Amino acid sequence: MSEFSNEPMTPSSSSTSFFQTWITALTKPNEQTYATLASSPTANANKAYLWIFVAALVNFFFAMLVQGAVMQNMLQQFGEDASSISGLFGGGFIAALCGAPVSAAFSVLFFALGVAITQWIAKMFGGQGTYNQLAYAFGAILAPYMLVSSLLTLLSAIPFVGFCFAGIAVIAGIYILVLEIMAVKGVNQISWGGAIGSLLIPVLVIGFVCACLVIGTLTLLGPVIGDVFDSINQSLGEF
Repeated sequence: MSEFSNEPMTPSSSSTSFFQTWITALTKPNEQTYATLASSPTANANKAYLWIFVAALVNFFFAMLVQGAVMQNMLQQFGEDASSISGLFGGGFIAALCGAPVSAAFSVLFFALGVAITQWIAKMFGGQGTYNQLAYAFGAILAPYMLVSSLLTLLSAIPFVGFCFAGIAVIAGIYILVLEIMAVKGVNQISWGGAIGSLLIPVLVIGFVCACLVIGTLTLLGPVIGDVFDSINQSLGEF
């Protein structure tokens, strides 16, 4: 287990650009990196919110481009003419312009909730950091990752070689998870076990609750689903 050095941390300069902050967060995978970022006088949640909002907007439009290209190919295969396809996607583009800010706002909301829950659990493990510090560190990690994943999503739509970019996206997601664990550890100065628990316990709890809801719903709908299948079997039997 690596420990913090005894040397005092040097806070990041207030003139450091967001791009330099992102590069530092992504290319220096060490808990000391995030402790230093968190100690910056400019570290605050509002900057992280702005980064996530902009990155979510870009992500949304890239996803719309991929989905639009896929839908266009499907419609062309079904014999739709070019004019009707253009009209359809013109309306879809306008709807996307209206929906993108809403989608980005929800991304910021879920980001804020995720950071708050993670920091709350980190405090239970003896964490010394604050919500603003962790939000800033997480924002510096997640915002550039969202932008890169947007590009990978677009490239993954390329026939034949798209699966290679999809694989890169999976590897990048694992790398980001490791960086987030380091960020929790560095900001809160807790053990590796506490950092992993702070990040993964909410995920496990949410997954367990969702699984229980799915199982409960299937249990309640079981008789109805059985009746539907019985009706279908009887209809097929009559033929």
